[in-house]
Amino acid sequence: MEINRANLRNLFTGYNTVFQQAFDGAPSDWQRVAMTVPSTTSQEVYPWLGQTTRFREWIGDRVIQNLTSHDFTIKNKPFENTIGVDREAIEDDSYGIYKPVFAQLGLDAAQHPNELVFSLLAQGMSSLCYDGQYFFDTDHPVVKSDGTIGSVSNVQAGTGPTWYLLDMTRIVRPVIMQQRKGYNFVAMDAETDEAVFSSKQFRYGVDARCNVGFGLWQLAYASKADLTEDSYEAARAAMTSLVGDNGRPLGIRPSLLVVPPSLEGTGRKLLQADANPYGATNVWKSSAELLTTSWIS
Repeated sequence: MEINRANLRNLFTGYNTVFQQAFDGAPSDWQRVAMTVPSTTSQEVYPWLGQTTRFREWIGDRVIQNLTSHDFTIKNKPFENTIGVDREAIEDDSYGIYKPVFAQLGLDAAQHPNELVFSLLAQGMSSLCYDGQYFFDTDHPVVKSDGTIGSVSNVQAGTGPTWYLLDMTRIVRPVIMQQRKGYNFVAMDAETDEAVFSSKQFRYGVDARCNVGFGLWQLAYASKADLTEDSYEAARAAMTSLVGDNGRPLGIRPSLLVVPPSLEGTGRKLLQADANPYGATNVWKSSAELLTTSWIS
């Protein structure tokens, strides 16, 4: 191929098409546990996290509810992934051999949010959320109906692989995926570029600005106990009995069980089998959906 502006533009279009096709067709699970929040600046503050309201009979004037304000902040981070194409490969019409690399670049871009979201979930026992406690903790502070501060747990002790039970029926979700700039395919392919001049290399890459943070801890429960009927029942009971400030029932409905590959078979038996291991009716069949992901292994 002759190296000129028109041919390089066509080459970029072809590589971009391969990238976009792989990006659009890549499997992705992060949307099942995270909510997307657009960002317009370097960071976003979420003062509404932890706020709860309730309806009352309207007698007299409206009553403005005094809501606890938090300053939980998620700062956007830049990410990039860059590859090089040798100038001589283009001159010799061998540029087609790079198409799988650009397809992998698209796959990497589509799956990068998986890495961010599930890695954060896996760090929930050592990462802080809006109330100053670890996201999965034994002593989240909650105002009881008598005005005193109580302590609530959303974690179950054990020594096995961690599994998670989530309520995905709400607008707000356990994890926030904050997006400042989407995954953008760009090129440095002018003949006057320094890398072309010094090392005969055209550069193509993808960049994005985003980050993840925790949403409501009340919507998530983590357990390191063996995944059994008893531990699953205990996790559901802990979540569904949760109350918010001043004793208001939260109406939590666990709907998604997230497990590593080592627990996939156990999870399927628990949620999909007709009978339990003892031959009795499996009362937990279809009580939640199952999501198996290697990102939390």
